[in-house]
Amino acid sequence: MTAGLAALLTWALIPTASAQPELRILGGELSNSAATSVADIDEVLPRMKQIGLNTVLVPAYWELMEPAEGQFDFTLIDHCIDKAREQQLKLVFLWFGAWKNSMSCYAPAWLKRDTKRFPRAMTQAGKPLEIASCFSDNVLQADLSAFSALMRRIAEKDANHEVVVMMQIENEIGMLESARDHSPLAEQVYQQEQWAKRYGTGDAADEQFMALHYARYVEHLAQAARRIHDMPLYVNAAMNSRGRKPGEYPSAGPLAHLIDFWHQGAPSIDLLAPDIYDTGFKQWAAQYAMPLRPQDGGKVKNRLFIPESRCCINSGARALYAFGEHQALGFSPFAIDQAQPQETASVTHAYGLLRQLFNRQPAKRGETTWGLLFDQDDKERIIDDDGVVMTCRHFFTLPWDPRATDGSTWPEGGAMLIRLGRHDYLLAGTGVVVDFKTRSEKQQEAQQRLGEDGFAQAGGASSTTTPPFSGKRLGLLAVDEVSIDDAGQMHYLRRHNGDQTHQGRHARIGVDEWKMLHITLYEY
Repeated sequence: MTAGLAALLTWALIPTASAQPELRILGGELSNSAATSVADIDEVLPRMKQIGLNTVLVPAYWELMEPAEGQFDFTLIDHCIDKAREQQLKLVFLWFGAWKNSMSCYAPAWLKRDTKRFPRAMTQAGKPLEIASCFSDNVLQADLSAFSALMRRIAEKDANHEVVVMMQIENEIGMLESARDHSPLAEQVYQQEQWAKRYGTGDAADEQFMALHYARYVEHLAQAARRIHDMPLYVNAAMNSRGRKPGEYPSAGPLAHLIDFWHQGAPSIDLLAPDIYDTGFKQWAAQYAMPLRPQDGGKVKNRLFIPESRCCINSGARALYAFGEHQALGFSPFAIDQAQPQETASVTHAYGLLRQLFNRQPAKRGETTWGLLFDQDDKERIIDDDGVVMTCRHFFTLPWDPRATDGSTWPEGGAMLIRLGRHDYLLAGTGVVVDFKTRSEKQQEAQQRLGEDGFAQAGGASSTTTPPFSGKRLGLLAVDEVSIDDAGQMHYLRRHNGDQTHQGRHARIGVDEWKMLHITLYEY
């Protein structure tokens, strides 16, 4: 763990299993141009507080901060910090420096115009790209100077890390149109390092070459941040999705398959973070949730932090999954300031539940949690918790809601499931149903198709056609809807029984509901 990540874990927001306070970012990232004026900052940050965020991810624009070389204007940075402090929000600044989504569009005009002093990356055919070459020391020194000035200003405005809790260096760094830079400076390094001899040729080797050198570039900025105002540092990645080849996505960024090159080149970076917009949320998240492994010297290889995710009606369910399944450091829908009310509502509801869960005192050491996330194609997960077999499904697998079969796309169901003790669980989320069985009971379970009343279809298996039952069963002792206050104390709201549990068959939370259920079981 670097000093920066250790500092992150001292922000007293949430108690952890080790009784040490830990930051969990219930975040949202602003759209790219949302903080380019004081008036916009005044409007947007209070609105983010109302949505229920505890942290806002805000761009820091090189072109506006250093409009003339060596002349800095920190008006926007200062105002963001002041307004966030007023609203009791935390900030993560995103350094839109030499690269933003691969391109050098946020570099100041004086750098863009002087291509001799600040050369561009090139394709193999010699085509110059709107991408500053990471092999240019002039580009590095200009970027480093501006970034260092930003860090010094943050240190002056927020010396005790009360507001600014983390820094993103560059944004979705990577090559487009070509797997690597073929400019003269790049070719010189490529030959000097005998890259082709050591790693081979082709797109994969070219991407590895660029990954190492992008990482080395970022390391210079990271080391400066450590010296000036130490805080957690991360880099974010655009995913290599949809079968694209290197050069067709921002290649050589901090992607999961390049993690070793990034760790080698940028050891001062705390986190490699995925920006998840495509389908397959669970699969993308799993690639970046890399737990402690002996071969990594006792260090967590990568903690999951999702700084950008598509803001949609499923955002809340996905947040609950990320924290439940991977103990994520944070989750942040992108362009949340431009989202529709039904989209931000899912975030507000989910973050409200997560705040309560994180307030629990004291959290038990080694407490087990799971994340549930279901859609039309991925409807079920079976969890065996030391003999307690929980069959977790999308709410629409029950027969009662007409939206399940009317041809519409199912909204995702998501929840965080927590084991409080033997036969004692918390379930918080939306659109899920869970039943509980002993292991032997589950093994003997007969699959039945249910009618619209929730009972077996006529003509189902009868007791005369099934073998004798052996072993014990699990039943619901109580399913209580609860809340948790700021002091971590659980409060009873109402009992779920009868129709709400299908006469003791399961615990469920409807698609349009956001609830926390305290579930206790018994054996018979």
